[in-house]
Amino acid sequence: MDNQTQENRIRLLLLAGQALFRASLSRLLAAEHSLEVVGVCGNTAEALDILKASAIDVVLVDWDDSTEARDGFLSASRSQGYQGRFLIITGAAEAGNPTAAIKLGASGIFLKSEAPDRLIQAITLVANGAVWLEQKTLRLLADQSVARLAPNGSPRSGNLLTDREQRVLLGILGGLTNKKIGENLGLSEGSVKTAVQQLFQRAGVRRRSQLVRAALEGSLGSTHGRARAPEDLQFFRAAPAKRLTV
Repeated sequence: MDNQTQENRIRLLLLAGQALFRASLSRLLAAEHSLEVVGVCGNTAEALDILKASAIDVVLVDWDDSTEARDGFLSASRSQGYQGRFLIITGAAEAGNPTAAIKLGASGIFLKSEAPDRLIQAITLVANGAVWLEQKTLRLLADQSVARLAPNGSPRSGNLLTDREQRVLLGILGGLTNKKIGENLGLSEGSVKTAVQQLFQRAGVRRRSQLVRAALEGSLGSTHGRARAPEDLQFFRAAPAKRLTV
Protein backbone atom coordinates (compact mmCIF):
# COMPACT_ATOMS: atom_id res chain seq x y z
CA MET A 1 0.00 0.00 0.00
CA ASP A 2 1.53 3.37 -0.98
CA ASN A 3 2.03 6.33 1.35
CA GLN A 4 -0.73 8.36 -0.28
CA THR A 5 -3.26 5.63 0.50
CA GLN A 6 -2.05 5.45 4.10
CA GLU A 7 -2.39 9.22 4.48
CA ASN A 8 -5.96 9.05 3.25
CA ARG A 9 -7.04 6.48 5.82
CA ILE A 10 -9.80 7.48 8.24
CA ARG A 11 -8.30 7.52 11.73
CA LEU A 12 -10.55 5.97 14.36
CA LEU A 13 -10.86 5.84 18.12
CA LEU A 14 -13.15 3.19 19.62
CA LEU A 15 -14.69 3.69 23.07
CA ALA A 16 -16.60 0.64 24.36
CA GLY A 17 -16.82 -0.75 27.87
CA GLN A 18 -17.53 -4.40 27.00
CA ALA A 19 -14.23 -6.16 26.29
CA LEU A 20 -15.62 -8.76 23.88
CA PHE A 21 -17.51 -6.19 21.81
CA ARG A 22 -14.50 -3.89 21.85
CA ALA A 23 -12.10 -6.58 20.68
CA SER A 24 -14.42 -7.91 17.96
CA LEU A 25 -15.18 -4.49 16.55
CA SER A 26 -11.56 -3.35 16.59
CA ARG A 27 -10.51 -6.45 14.61
CA LEU A 28 -13.26 -5.79 12.07
CA LEU A 29 -12.18 -2.19 11.61
CA ALA A 30 -8.47 -2.98 11.47
CA ALA A 31 -9.08 -5.34 8.54
CA GLU A 32 -10.48 -2.49 6.44
CA HIS A 33 -7.75 -0.86 4.32
CA SER A 34 -9.45 2.54 4.29
CA LEU A 35 -9.46 2.73 8.10
CA GLU A 36 -6.77 3.07 10.75
CA VAL A 37 -7.62 2.18 14.34
CA VAL A 38 -5.51 4.63 16.35
CA GLY A 39 -6.88 3.68 19.75
CA VAL A 40 -9.21 1.26 21.52
CA CYS A 41 -10.46 2.28 24.96
CA GLY A 42 -12.63 0.87 27.70
CA ASN A 43 -13.06 4.13 29.64
CA THR A 44 -13.47 7.82 28.91
CA ALA A 45 -10.31 8.98 30.69
CA GLU A 46 -8.13 6.89 28.40
CA ALA A 47 -10.09 8.03 25.35
CA LEU A 48 -9.66 11.70 26.25
CA ASP A 49 -5.90 11.17 26.65
CA ILE A 50 -5.69 9.65 23.15
CA LEU A 51 -7.67 12.53 21.68
CA LYS A 52 -5.16 14.96 23.18
CA ALA A 53 -2.18 13.10 21.76
CA SER A 54 -3.43 11.84 18.39
CA ALA A 55 -5.24 13.11 15.30
CA ILE A 56 -8.60 11.33 15.18
CA ASP A 57 -11.18 11.70 12.41
CA VAL A 58 -14.05 9.69 13.89
CA VAL A 59 -14.72 8.47 17.42
CA LEU A 60 -16.99 5.42 17.71
CA VAL A 61 -18.87 5.45 21.02
CA ASP A 62 -20.81 2.50 22.40
CA TRP A 63 -23.94 4.34 23.56
CA ASP A 64 -25.18 1.27 25.46
CA ASP A 65 -22.28 1.65 27.84
CA SER A 66 -22.19 3.49 31.16
CA THR A 67 -23.87 6.85 31.71
CA GLU A 68 -20.38 8.31 32.02
CA ALA A 69 -19.69 7.51 28.38
CA ARG A 70 -23.12 8.66 27.26
CA ASP A 71 -23.40 11.92 29.16
CA GLY A 72 -19.86 13.12 29.70
CA PHE A 73 -17.51 12.01 26.98
CA LEU A 74 -18.79 13.95 23.98
CA SER A 75 -18.98 17.26 25.81
CA ALA A 76 -15.59 16.70 27.49
CA SER A 77 -14.01 15.94 24.11
CA ARG A 78 -15.32 19.19 22.64
CA SER A 79 -14.21 21.12 25.72
CA GLN A 80 -10.63 19.97 25.26
CA GLY A 81 -10.64 20.95 21.59
CA TYR A 82 -11.57 17.85 19.60
CA GLN A 83 -13.00 18.95 16.23
CA GLY A 84 -13.64 15.56 14.61
CA ARG A 85 -16.76 13.44 14.29
CA PHE A 86 -18.66 11.14 16.64
CA LEU A 87 -20.56 8.05 15.48
CA ILE A 88 -22.82 6.52 18.12
CA ILE A 89 -23.27 2.74 18.11
CA THR A 90 -26.34 1.43 19.94
CA GLY A 91 -28.48 -1.66 20.17
CA ALA A 92 -31.80 0.14 19.78
CA ALA A 93 -32.96 3.45 18.35
CA GLU A 94 -34.63 4.29 21.66
CA ALA A 95 -31.62 3.44 23.85
CA GLY A 96 -29.94 6.24 25.74
CA ASN A 97 -32.07 8.99 24.16
CA PRO A 98 -30.58 9.49 20.67
CA THR A 99 -31.71 13.11 20.63
CA ALA A 100 -29.24 13.76 23.45
CA ALA A 101 -26.43 12.34 21.33
CA ILE A 102 -27.33 14.67 18.46
CA LYS A 103 -27.43 17.65 20.82
CA LEU A 104 -23.98 16.74 22.12
CA GLY A 105 -22.57 16.80 18.61
CA ALA A 106 -22.88 13.26 17.25
CA SER A 107 -22.84 13.02 13.46
CA GLY A 108 -24.60 9.69 13.29
CA ILE A 109 -26.33 6.85 15.13
CA PHE A 110 -25.60 3.32 13.93
CA LEU A 111 -27.64 0.32 15.09
CA LYS A 112 -25.81 -2.85 16.14
CA SER A 113 -28.33 -4.95 14.24
CA GLU A 114 -27.01 -3.62 10.93
CA ALA A 115 -24.43 -5.44 8.78
CA PRO A 116 -20.69 -4.81 9.25
CA ASP A 117 -20.27 -3.42 5.73
CA ARG A 118 -22.86 -0.77 6.52
CA LEU A 119 -20.79 0.31 9.51
CA ILE A 120 -17.82 0.89 7.21
CA GLN A 121 -20.11 2.89 4.94
CA ALA A 122 -21.42 4.91 7.89
CA ILE A 123 -17.90 5.70 9.11
CA THR A 124 -16.84 6.83 5.66
CA LEU A 125 -19.84 9.10 5.20
CA VAL A 126 -19.60 10.61 8.67
CA ALA A 127 -15.87 11.26 8.19
CA ASN A 128 -16.74 13.20 5.03
CA GLY A 129 -19.28 15.43 6.76
CA ALA A 130 -22.52 13.50 6.27
CA VAL A 131 -25.12 12.62 8.89
CA TRP A 132 -25.98 8.91 9.29
CA LEU A 133 -29.33 8.02 10.78
CA GLU A 134 -31.03 4.68 10.26
CA GLN A 135 -34.72 4.74 9.33
CA LYS A 136 -35.83 3.55 12.79
CA THR A 137 -33.86 6.34 14.42
CA LEU A 138 -35.13 8.89 11.93
CA ARG A 139 -38.73 8.01 12.74
CA LEU A 140 -38.10 8.27 16.48
CA LEU A 141 -36.29 11.58 16.18
CA ALA A 142 -38.89 13.01 13.82
CA ASP A 143 -41.72 12.07 16.19
CA GLN A 144 -39.84 13.69 19.07
CA SER A 145 -39.08 16.79 17.04
CA VAL A 146 -42.65 17.24 15.81
CA ALA A 147 -44.03 16.74 19.31
CA ARG A 148 -41.57 19.32 20.57
CA LEU A 149 -42.47 21.86 17.87
CA ALA A 150 -45.97 22.53 19.20
CA PRO A 151 -46.69 20.63 22.44
CA ASN A 152 -50.37 20.54 23.44
CA GLY A 153 -51.19 23.02 20.72
CA SER A 154 -49.16 25.82 22.38
CA PRO A 155 -46.21 27.13 20.35
CA ARG A 156 -43.15 27.70 22.49
CA SER A 157 -41.83 30.70 20.58
CA GLY A 158 -42.81 33.33 18.07
CA ASN A 159 -40.64 31.80 15.34
CA LEU A 160 -43.53 29.86 13.81
CA LEU A 161 -43.05 27.45 10.94
CA THR A 162 -45.66 27.56 8.22
CA ASP A 163 -47.52 24.41 7.26
CA ARG A 164 -45.46 24.10 4.07
CA GLU A 165 -42.17 24.65 5.91
CA GLN A 166 -43.02 21.96 8.44
CA ARG A 167 -43.89 19.42 5.75
CA VAL A 168 -40.72 20.20 3.81
CA LEU A 169 -38.71 19.91 7.02
CA LEU A 170 -40.15 16.45 7.67
CA GLY A 171 -39.12 15.44 4.17
CA ILE A 172 -35.57 16.63 4.83
CA LEU A 173 -35.54 14.66 8.08
CA GLY A 174 -36.60 11.66 6.02
CA GLY A 175 -33.57 12.05 3.77
CA LEU A 176 -35.66 12.92 0.70
CA THR A 177 -34.49 15.08 -2.20
CA ASN A 178 -36.26 18.31 -3.08
CA LYS A 179 -37.77 16.61 -6.11
CA LYS A 180 -39.17 13.72 -4.04
CA ILE A 181 -40.51 16.07 -1.37
CA GLY A 182 -42.28 18.04 -4.11
CA GLU A 183 -43.80 14.89 -5.59
CA ASN A 184 -45.10 13.79 -2.19
CA LEU A 185 -46.57 17.18 -1.33
CA GLY A 186 -47.86 18.15 -4.77
CA LEU A 187 -45.41 21.06 -5.01
CA SER A 188 -43.01 22.14 -7.73
CA GLU A 189 -39.33 21.56 -7.06
CA GLY A 190 -38.90 25.34 -7.15
CA SER A 191 -41.46 25.78 -4.36
CA VAL A 192 -39.64 23.20 -2.26
CA LYS A 193 -36.32 24.99 -2.83
CA THR A 194 -37.92 28.24 -1.70
CA ALA A 195 -39.20 26.57 1.49
CA VAL A 196 -35.77 25.07 2.15
CA GLN A 197 -34.15 28.49 1.82
CA GLN A 198 -36.71 29.93 4.24
CA LEU A 199 -35.86 27.17 6.72
CA PHE A 200 -32.16 27.96 6.29
CA GLN A 201 -32.86 31.60 7.13
CA ARG A 202 -34.93 30.71 10.18
CA ALA A 203 -32.22 28.41 11.52
CA GLY A 204 -29.33 30.66 10.49
CA VAL A 205 -27.64 27.84 8.57
CA ARG A 206 -26.42 27.18 5.03
CA ARG A 207 -26.46 23.38 4.75
CA ARG A 208 -29.10 20.66 5.09
CA SER A 209 -26.99 18.86 7.71
CA GLN A 210 -26.98 22.01 9.85
CA LEU A 211 -30.73 22.36 9.38
CA VAL A 212 -31.28 18.75 10.46
CA ARG A 213 -29.26 19.32 13.60
CA ALA A 214 -31.19 22.51 14.41
CA ALA A 215 -34.50 20.67 13.97
CA LEU A 216 -33.47 17.68 16.08
CA GLU A 217 -32.14 19.94 18.82
CA GLY A 218 -35.44 21.82 18.90
CA SER A 219 -33.79 25.17 18.16
CA LEU A 220 -35.53 25.86 14.84
CA GLY A 221 -38.82 27.19 16.14
CA SER A 222 -42.39 25.92 16.39
CA THR A 223 -45.40 25.40 14.18
CA HIS A 224 -48.84 26.86 13.83
CA GLY A 225 -51.48 24.89 15.67
CA ARG A 226 -51.12 21.37 16.96
CA ALA A 227 -48.31 18.94 16.31
CA ARG A 228 -49.00 16.71 13.34
CA ALA A 229 -51.02 13.56 13.70
CA PRO A 230 -49.40 10.26 12.64
CA GLU A 231 -51.25 10.24 9.32
CA ASP A 232 -49.63 13.58 8.43
CA LEU A 233 -46.24 11.85 8.60
CA GLN A 234 -47.21 9.15 6.11
CA PHE A 235 -44.92 10.36 3.32
CA PHE A 236 -42.04 10.63 5.78
CA ARG A 237 -42.49 7.07 7.01
CA ALA A 238 -42.56 5.84 3.42
CA ALA A 239 -39.13 7.32 2.69
CA PRO A 240 -36.99 4.63 1.06
CA ALA A 241 -33.67 5.88 2.40
CA LYS A 242 -32.02 3.81 5.11
CA ARG A 243 -29.88 6.72 6.20
CA LEU A 244 -29.70 10.49 5.99
CA THR A 245 -26.64 11.88 4.26
CA VAL A 246 -26.70 15.62 3.86
